[in-house]
Amino acid sequence: MTTQKIMCATLAALACAGAQAAESTYAIKLMTPETALKAAQAGLKKCREGGYQVAIAVVDRAGQTQVMLRDRFAGMHTPEAAVNKAWTAVSFKSNTSQFAESTQSGKESSGIRSIPRVLAIGGGLMIEVGGTLYGGIGVSGAPNGTADDGCARAGIEAIAEELEF
Repeated sequence: MTTQKIMCATLAALACAGAQAAESTYAIKLMTPETALKAAQAGLKKCREGGYQVAIAVVDRAGQTQVMLRDRFAGMHTPEAAVNKAWTAVSFKSNTSQFAESTQSGKESSGIRSIPRVLAIGGGLMIEVGGTLYGGIGVSGAPNGTADDGCARAGIEAIAEELEF
């Protein structure tokens, strides 16, 4: 074999090794606790402006709770419900209002509701900015899922610009 052929074979082998190494790992973006707290506080503020006493939870992309805030008079069930709404949104990569619709009784996916922690009711939104899933935010305690969604959306809007960079 000529030196030139050996060099080409070596370069090809190194290129393949580099491609294999790149495929065996990946990098992810995560919110800082401060960013998660800012989202929860903004959502809480929006709910208070509407006269709602709620709990708000932010989970990371793996479903781990980063922040949970409960207002003074929010119901005792609201912290767990908020966490589960956020977890459901992240786990199924679907905002819970749409998830509730697609998993109704009689639909093909209705059985998925029996998985522990799944909460198919409005108020859980994915925190997805620029095509990257950062986590989820769940709100519980407003009079309906639409109002919960509005408070969660306010939380996302408060941090969206920071996450874009």
